[in-house]
Amino acid sequence: MRGQDRLGLRAWLAVLAGTVILATVGASLAEMGGALRGDVPYLDTAPAGPLPRWITDDVRVMRAYPEQPPIIPHSIEGYQLSVNANRCLSCHKREFTQGSGAPMISVTHYMDREGQMLADVSPRRYFCTACHVPQADGRPLVGNTFIDMSEMGFRPVGED
Repeated sequence: MRGQDRLGLRAWLAVLAGTVILATVGASLAEMGGALRGDVPYLDTAPAGPLPRWITDDVRVMRAYPEQPPIIPHSIEGYQLSVNANRCLSCHKREFTQGSGAPMISVTHYMDREGQMLADVSPRRYFCTACHVPQADGRPLVGNTFIDMSEMGFRPVGED
């Protein structure tokens, strides 16, 4: 008999814990959605805000984290990027960088999924804007409290 009571209690506690978790997650999502949507109710649509101004000064921006795809420091307005054409490659492909002065795309873009080198850009790396975006002068959508390790007093190994 006691085993049955404990099983009933466990089930009741599991339901209670699930309800608390769902309520907490739901409240967090509602808070985030409210911040991103402003005062617009969920079922209403609001006019889109103005597009941010593109930063086109050709100054490279430091990456925020390792393995971050570099940000495009110039305008790509009007660039053709389709199955048949990729204007990015006319400057950034290995054989064109000396004439254009543009940085060469990473050698990883010339590898297949198994790490084998290819003679040309891998089809899975062909659509540049899937990872790389132009830099824009826009306000952040959410707050950021990230602190880099170097700002927290981290020192490289062997440094005294």
